[in-house]
Amino acid sequence: MLMEVNKMMKKPKLGQNFLVDDQARYRIADALGDVRERTVVEIGPGHGAITEILAGRAKRLVAVELDRALAAELRFRYREQAQVEVVEGDILRTDLRQFAEAGGSVDVVGNLPYYITSDILLHLFGAAVAGTVGRAVLMMQREVADRVAAAPGVKEYGLLSATTQMYAEVEEMFTLGPEAFSPPPDVHSTVIRLHFRPRFGELGVDAAGFDQFLRKSFAQKRKTLQNNLRNGGYGAEALAAAWPVGLEAQVRAEQVGLEAMAALYRGLRVE
Repeated sequence: MLMEVNKMMKKPKLGQNFLVDDQARYRIADALGDVRERTVVEIGPGHGAITEILAGRAKRLVAVELDRALAAELRFRYREQAQVEVVEGDILRTDLRQFAEAGGSVDVVGNLPYYITSDILLHLFGAAVAGTVGRAVLMMQREVADRVAAAPGVKEYGLLSATTQMYAEVEEMFTLGPEAFSPPPDVHSTVIRLHFRPRFGELGVDAAGFDQFLRKSFAQKRKTLQNNLRNGGYGAEALAAAWPVGLEAQVRAEQVGLEAMAALYRGLRVE
């Protein structure tokens, strides 16, 4: 349900924490690189802290804003700038292909609402498979960013890490404290940059099947990879036959890199 902007300001739990740090907004815009010949899609522009910068840099800027009052505010502000389009809508229901030129891709920037960060990432991953997105600069809760960027073997590594890294190269850029926002959230926020390069072809796996395999592999964090896969429907004999050389029998999914995961999946598919 859409709300008035003043109501949203009173309810930061819904994700409306507006960036007010002047240096930070330029650092985020700069992280996108040269966008003079690019279409940029901004997720949740709010009052336009980053929009204001990108409007003068991008060949085309599409600002997707859920809040009706904020969308109207931005539409009025940029009414005379043809390169800026304000779309009132839910980014999760927005097909990014409509903004890409034929055969091209768009770049994405946004301060993601904490409560739907994972959903937005999955939405972008789907677009990445189709080649619709090239890169993204996204701000999210620091703990989520740490999980997205984590390497196998560290405690933060999990399903979100593995899934993200199947679709994109991840860079952690910088972290902002609560004082950078109004109203201040209860958490720190980290800006990451994603270069979308899906690895399914490189690793010889299909996207839909491997995504499901990863979900089964990480189903219960305290269980071993073998136990999770058995619970997911794989037989002991099939697992033994497909088990990669050098991979410990009692290893947990959190300790296994994507290359070994893909090798195991391929072996199980043969079986």
